[in-house]
Amino acid sequence: MILIVSVADDPAAQAVERRLRSRGVNVTLFDTGRFPSEARITVSYRDGLPRYVIRLDGQVLRFDEVTSIWFRRPNRYSAHPSIVDEEVRSVVEQDCGEFLTALWDSMSCLMVPGSPSNMRIAQRKPTHMARAKALGFEIAPTLFTNDPQEFLDVYRAQEGRLIHKITGSLALRARMGTEFSRLTCGVTRRDVMHAQSVSLAPIVFQAYVPKRLELRVTVVGDRVFAAEIHSQQSNRSHFDWRRYDLGGTTHKPHELPREIADRCVQLVAQFGLAYGTIDLILTPDERYVFLELNSAGEYGWIEQVTGLPISDAIADLLMSPMRAQALPVAELAHA
Repeated sequence: MILIVSVADDPAAQAVERRLRSRGVNVTLFDTGRFPSEARITVSYRDGLPRYVIRLDGQVLRFDEVTSIWFRRPNRYSAHPSIVDEEVRSVVEQDCGEFLTALWDSMSCLMVPGSPSNMRIAQRKPTHMARAKALGFEIAPTLFTNDPQEFLDVYRAQEGRLIHKITGSLALRARMGTEFSRLTCGVTRRDVMHAQSVSLAPIVFQAYVPKRLELRVTVVGDRVFAAEIHSQQSNRSHFDWRRYDLGGTTHKPHELPREIADRCVQLVAQFGLAYGTIDLILTPDERYVFLELNSAGEYGWIEQVTGLPISDAIADLLMSPMRAQALPVAELAHA
């Protein structure tokens, strides 16, 4: 039994689900947005053994029969419509998140990318930059701060060649009336004039790294899929390829040097993960510079435009516990 935790209309989840079913694997897709309003989940300890059960749509799923879980795109929890007070709804949904995180963390099956707790730790930029540096990755001079003076000092030291981005994630919907995300931008003289605003919240400043191209590296287990993103072909994606100018930006597979590929696998594994995406810059003088790790990074468009078989690799990884169980003892020793 393989469990995919994602929204119902997720194309990436559907693609992997099709691959698994074509191989005769029993797959269940669970949308956490249906908990607790529709789904009923129980964790019990009787006779010293844990028992995990979910009841949904008249069916019963035993979580203890699950061999692997893919946390592809967990949805927001949704309190029952009968709870109308917004503060109470918020408390209920927060409690549901804590409950399910504890449930997932207590399970011993393979989790992709990893357990929710490990995934949360891996999203902390200072942490993964420190570990990347320790593994031998080159990183750009970087400052995490809400101190205006520190910002001005690094601005002068880099002669104004800085980019800035937020320390975590930001997506404003209800207040903005539409999707709004904060991407990477260059520091301008106007920013310097308003340097005191840095004190209001921590922000990341980083020396601008000249780019020949950018790389999106997807690690699946011990397999590495690197894709070139020729972001400098388009003014739109010059500072941040996530502005997505697919029509004006070439994407194609890239062969990483063996030592860089190995570091990518090691970095993901150090966080207790089996999947992760890593962003690198390839400079005009052929240096690979580390930017960040994302424990749940997207890969769908990379697979589509480059043909890299990432979905097949994820399906293989999710099936690996079943394959290991099926191997004879002598073969398992060499697997």
